[in-house]
Amino acid sequence: MKVLVVGGGGREHALAWRLSLDPEVTRVVCAPGNPGISQVAECVAVAATDPDGMLALVKREGIDLTVVGPEAALERGMADLFRAQGHPILGPPKRAAALETSKVFSKHFMAMASIPTARYVVCDTADAALAAVSGDQFGFPVVVKADGLAGGKGVVVAVDRLEAEAAVRTAMVDRAFGAAGATLVIEECLTGPEVSFFVLADGQRAIALGSAEDHKRIFDGDRGPNTGGMGAFAPSPLMTPALETTVMRTIVQPVIDQLHADGGYRGFLYVSLMLTPDGPKVIEFNVRFGDPEAQVVLPLIEGRFAELLLAAAEGRLPAGDVHISEGAAVGVVLASAGYPGRSAAAVPIYGLETPQPAGVMIFHAGTARQAGQLMTAGGRVLTVVAQGPTHASAMERAYAVVSEVQFEGMQFRRDIGSKADDANRRPPTTER
Repeated sequence: MKVLVVGGGGREHALAWRLSLDPEVTRVVCAPGNPGISQVAECVAVAATDPDGMLALVKREGIDLTVVGPEAALERGMADLFRAQGHPILGPPKRAAALETSKVFSKHFMAMASIPTARYVVCDTADAALAAVSGDQFGFPVVVKADGLAGGKGVVVAVDRLEAEAAVRTAMVDRAFGAAGATLVIEECLTGPEVSFFVLADGQRAIALGSAEDHKRIFDGDRGPNTGGMGAFAPSPLMTPALETTVMRTIVQPVIDQLHADGGYRGFLYVSLMLTPDGPKVIEFNVRFGDPEAQVVLPLIEGRFAELLLAAAEGRLPAGDVHISEGAAVGVVLASAGYPGRSAAAVPIYGLETPQPAGVMIFHAGTARQAGQLMTAGGRVLTVVAQGPTHASAMERAYAVVSEVQFEGMQFRRDIGSKADDANRRPPTTER
């Protein structure tokens, strides 16, 4: 089987790496890829947001399956184009991609499908949004979300009225997110631990791929501004078998059923959950694997992964569950100086020359090669992932490798994975 992975970040490196391990996969191509991906796949310079260019690549190289990494490719209708011409692709159609690309569509969709989520209002003007964050409707904290894609920075959890009003003005008056912030969703702030849950769907049914917990804040102890994710661990101890059954029945299957008439949802679905005292509620959906969650979930998936993805793309998922290996994985993101704001690039990276031991992977995201030297390309640069029999052992192995990597201004959290063994956290007991 020849497989194409669309994208060039840490998630796509993890996908290409995992697919390369399958005996039936004879060739992995990645477009556009990155220097790390080039170690496990052939990289071709086609932009992830170029559906026509990707289709031409698939035809030229005789690709059997295309796996889409980033949401932007799905927003451009790549899955629709491929299916119309009979080429298997793992990714939902453009309309379904709006579950992630439009917060307004997603909230209205959940209301229509009776999927549990936070109470909300949609605001098309700054005056309406300022009224909504006054505290009368939702109290504080209150959540302010830009409708469109904003690079992981369009959500503010405002602790008081001043912060909420500042978030509204940033989006709607200053236009910090461009057209993505022209409409806002204002919603109540849910409380409880957060869990990321991943499934694979074939248009009619879905199977669980595992759970993880992401760390969005830049600094230890969940302090500082939100980022695209500073690390993750898998699985989440909070995702009990009973809770998984509840989420599949009350959230995942309603999504699949509701979208069946629109061509069917075939691809990864990432459900961001808040485990509230009233049961699990959806914070948001992503229509692809998460990043950095993919980097810790994929190493734990056993069996013939490529065959499973092709079956989903063709609408024929087999009965039964995916086999997840015992143990845990912890991934630590190494980011450039200045991230999540304007970040440094073209900084030499050292410490990756030595081959890593079994169960340790270094996935590239923001890297480039210049005159033979590996350099940073800004933002999140690398994810160091380690497996172990426990979260604690995986964490210890991951940080041992982190200590060997160096580049000027390198930022990373030192507590990724620590909450997995926090005795004060308990799996939720309210399940429906």
